[in-house]
Amino acid sequence: MVDVTKWPMFSLMGPQELASIRKACVFGSSANEAIYITNDDEVFVFGLNCSNCLGTGDSLSTIVPKKLDFLSGRKVVSLTYGSGPHILLATEDGELFAWGHNGYSQLGNGTTNQGVAPVLVSANLLNKKVTEVACGSHHSMALTDTGEVYAWGYNNCGQVGSGSTANQPTPRRVSSCLQNKVAVSIVCGQTSSLAVVDNGEVYGWGYNGNGQLGLGNNGNQLTPCRLVGLQGLCVQQIVSGYAHSMALTDEGLLYAWGANTYGQLGTGNKSNQLSPVQILTEKERIVEIASCHSTHTSAAKTQSGQVYMWGQCRGQSIVLPHLTHFACTDDVFACFATPSVMWRLLSVEHDDFLTVAQSLKKEFDNPETADLKFCVDGKYIYVHKAVLKIRCEHFRSMFQSHWNEDMKEVIEIDQFSYPVYRSFLEFLYTDSVELPPEDAIGLLDLATSYCENRLKRLCQHIIKRGIIVENAFSLLSAAVRYDAEVCTASMMLQPAACFA
Repeated sequence: MVDVTKWPMFSLMGPQELASIRKACVFGSSANEAIYITNDDEVFVFGLNCSNCLGTGDSLSTIVPKKLDFLSGRKVVSLTYGSGPHILLATEDGELFAWGHNGYSQLGNGTTNQGVAPVLVSANLLNKKVTEVACGSHHSMALTDTGEVYAWGYNNCGQVGSGSTANQPTPRRVSSCLQNKVAVSIVCGQTSSLAVVDNGEVYGWGYNGNGQLGLGNNGNQLTPCRLVGLQGLCVQQIVSGYAHSMALTDEGLLYAWGANTYGQLGTGNKSNQLSPVQILTEKERIVEIASCHSTHTSAAKTQSGQVYMWGQCRGQSIVLPHLTHFACTDDVFACFATPSVMWRLLSVEHDDFLTVAQSLKKEFDNPETADLKFCVDGKYIYVHKAVLKIRCEHFRSMFQSHWNEDMKEVIEIDQFSYPVYRSFLEFLYTDSVELPPEDAIGLLDLATSYCENRLKRLCQHIIKRGIIVENAFSLLSAAVRYDAEVCTASMMLQPAACFA
């Protein structure tokens, strides 16, 4: 799980509050604002509240999270921010809400009045289901479930894609050569826009003074234009920094283009690139790339989980991808980006990955995957022969190769109790024992019989820790034949028992 406390905004929260967070976003010119969504689909905000970007209905800053009641119960699927800042939020139902800075009509409500609270953006989006949102500095985009792209707001460089440079006060469909295309992803640079369509082609429009559209020139584009430099490639993910862009193909290849003042292209120099160039060519397959419009930082994650970063990192210019110790690209932005914003709406949910130890523990006594069962006191315990052979010399000897074919599916055990034998088998899967001291005596007997020395020591510890006046004599008499240390510990309590 990602640790949100790596962002200072969340460092004052208590464990209970942190445990309730399902998604989060840190944003703002100084990374001083934050939004998070709880497991109950409640939306909370806190921070500096520049341009009413917290949506609380007032202009007050708050270090204590405030709930946006208007959004309660609405499942958030996409959230992004601009430089004003302004906020766009899309729900599972396809509704689009906006608030914050609106000097260029980037909220899409037809006015330039600041949005002090979330307002539904409905103009030209009625009966449309928004699935993804993107923001540049002061322009906005939305993607619908049918693959249509809408844009609005500041348009001085054509970033709205309308064919002119007039600001767009309400959402307008980006057409031109996207008219008959199905878009699957959208991103924004500061004043540029990119979209990926369903066949893996990439289209760009808006400001291109640094080559961030990847068109081979540095002329602005007022309508979408296909990146011929990526022809023949199937792009699966695109990201944009302040003035550079990157694309990841279905084969795990990474391409970058645009501004390179801080080495954010990872090419080894600081020269701008007007067309896409492949980077990280000697590394393994790339599975994720990261950047955002308010930073000059880039990051990538490989198939084996290695995370690289480059560009502007804590004021330094890193011109070649640098291998980090981080587990995810999000950590790069928490620790090295300026400002230390989040590059995406961050999911802090537990993932499905289990370690080897966790997987073994989960499969103990699982009848669905077991290939052997023990019957003790009329109860079954389900196990895996391979695990027992690997973990215990007793079973390794028992399961000789010539015995596998004829071996019974059920092994009867009558010399040990069910709690004792189950704890023994569970120990082979978990390396731990949880038994009362009275049962630990029986497990000590089993460990002695099977020559499991580590298990013997665990049993001794349980017995010593569990000795009290009431059970001292019974434990002593039962343990004396197994281990002198237990015997000594018990005998130390005899005077107490005598005077009880």
